[in-house]
Amino acid sequence: MKMLLLIAQNNSIGGVLADRFNEGGPLFMSLILICLILSVLFIILTTINLNKNEAKFKKMISLIGDASLLGLVIGILGSLIGMIEAFDAIGSMDGISSSMIAGGLKVSFLTMVFGMFTFIISRIAIIILKWFKKV
Repeated sequence: MKMLLLIAQNNSIGGVLADRFNEGGPLFMSLILICLILSVLFIILTTINLNKNEAKFKKMISLIGDASLLGLVIGILGSLIGMIEAFDAIGSMDGISSSMIAGGLKVSFLTMVFGMFTFIISRIAIIILKWFKKV
């Protein structure tokens, strides 16, 4: 029974996401996660104060955009650093297989994908918030 529960946990969406998070590197993925959490926090605060103050609305929209852009840039930086590390490892080894190269590239792109996810979620929220503000 414990074995079945363990298998179910590892195959769940949370388990897969946790595996991808760890594969992408805890430093950059954690920084991007902080940017995502900040973006969501700013989105919630903007939604609560939607029709109260125009200046505060514009400031919060700007903060959402800045946090999401920071997440995107950190993702790209993490991806580039991962690729440099992968190419250093490839250069120091003899007889590299294509599966090893593909695995290294997959890991290096995980931070970029998470950064883009953060950016896209925040941009969609900005569009929706601006639309609600006009309606």
